[in-house]
Amino acid sequence: MGTAPLGGLYAPVATADAKAAIAAAWDAGIRYFDMAPMYGLGRCEHLSGEFLREQDPDAFHISTKVGRLMTFERPGRTLPPEPPKNEFDSGWHNGLPFRELFDYSYDAILRSYDDSRQRTGLGRLDILFVHDIGRVTHGALHDHHWGALTKGGGFRALEELKASGLIAGFGLGVNEWQVISDAMEETDLDCCLLAGRYTLLDGDAAETFLPKALARDVDLVIGGVFNSGILASTSGRRKFNYVDAPEAIVAKVEKLEEVCRRFDVPLPAAAIQYPMRHPASTCVVIGAKTAAQVNGNVAWFEQAIPDELWRTLEAEGLIPPL
Repeated sequence: MGTAPLGGLYAPVATADAKAAIAAAWDAGIRYFDMAPMYGLGRCEHLSGEFLREQDPDAFHISTKVGRLMTFERPGRTLPPEPPKNEFDSGWHNGLPFRELFDYSYDAILRSYDDSRQRTGLGRLDILFVHDIGRVTHGALHDHHWGALTKGGGFRALEELKASGLIAGFGLGVNEWQVISDAMEETDLDCCLLAGRYTLLDGDAAETFLPKALARDVDLVIGGVFNSGILASTSGRRKFNYVDAPEAIVAKVEKLEEVCRRFDVPLPAAAIQYPMRHPASTCVVIGAKTAAQVNGNVAWFEQAIPDELWRTLEAEGLIPPL
């Protein structure tokens, strides 16, 4: 269960709807919840923690993220100007009244861990993902942030948290597989969340990165399987990688949908299940705003899909051969 949409991604989400979505995921048997300080500027950690605190603490696993601190201006503390929004950042429509501050240094990683423990109110955090680091995300500031994570002790803080038993593992949670590949040369990653780069529309990671992750024994959580929504519905909002979908992408979606219709398989079902065909994929993380969306996602995940569908998509050049 991905919680990003509950923070007001693209549109506001009522608190009652958000709580119902989390409860529906639990009722459906989902026991892994992914969150981040960024999601709703703290809102999603609060909402998720409120529900999970009432459950058996040994019955679920959670991941959250580090790299962004939630802060605000006050006398004696003036925040730097907000960085320009990158192409992956859509903003939050009913997030909490905080500012995010990128910081991947040793002290910031430890503070982020403490802050997430307080926001969730949970006795443990299982996995920490370094959130949204990479050249596409940070542009000219990438080298600065990468230096904080490496030479500045960010990875060392994560290693210490794991060694002390405060977390079970760590990795990166990003849209760019290239930076995960770079991180593998810096530290021993346990698992990583890769969003949007191994989907029916984007196989960029398939040729070189997925085999490397498999060889290094780095488990992959695959996110963004709908590529921001266009693979979940071809009507209404057509977002691809968090922005309006270009015509070439819309055309490919129509071709994918046509093949799926031949086999009586909903396109979103194929989108959810596609990443699990590769042995490097451990699970998929799917976001939802309502209980109905959660239940729909579960139904798509459980939809029977014949192997012939995948072979047809390969034969027509719509997905790379496995």
